[in-house]
Amino acid sequence: MKVAIASDHAGFDYKQRLACLLRERGHEVVDFGTSSAEPVDYPDFIGPAAAAVARGECERGVVLGGSGNGEAMAANRRRGVRCALCWSEETARLARLHNDANMISIGQRMVSEDLAVRIVETWLDTAFEGGRHVARIRKLDA
Repeated sequence: MKVAIASDHAGFDYKQRLACLLRERGHEVVDFGTSSAEPVDYPDFIGPAAAAVARGECERGVVLGGSGNGEAMAANRRRGVRCALCWSEETARLARLHNDANMISIGQRMVSEDLAVRIVETWLDTAFEGGRHVARIRKLDA
């Protein structure tokens, strides 16, 4: 799977770790930056990652920041993106299972690095259940 990844300065360390995890699991990673922990404006990096997911250039995306809130909001501005703010394995599982989340946002200041890894693994390993609300979710993408 081709996965977009992006962060601001506050999510940079986890971005580096999660990009390695994704590659270890056999995924192609497209890194939209940032490239250091120097202060930056998160929309400059999250926007292009979300656009790649929205256009279908990347199948999924992971974005990171201090809390993850702003990153999720910026990603969700793109039609076709369903970015869930995840703070536990359960939120990641339900984001895929019930909402077909094609992006997740994680706050580096909110969860441990080990938990961030488990969140991404859970999200990657969970299938969308489909069901009666599939048409509604797809309609929002159109």
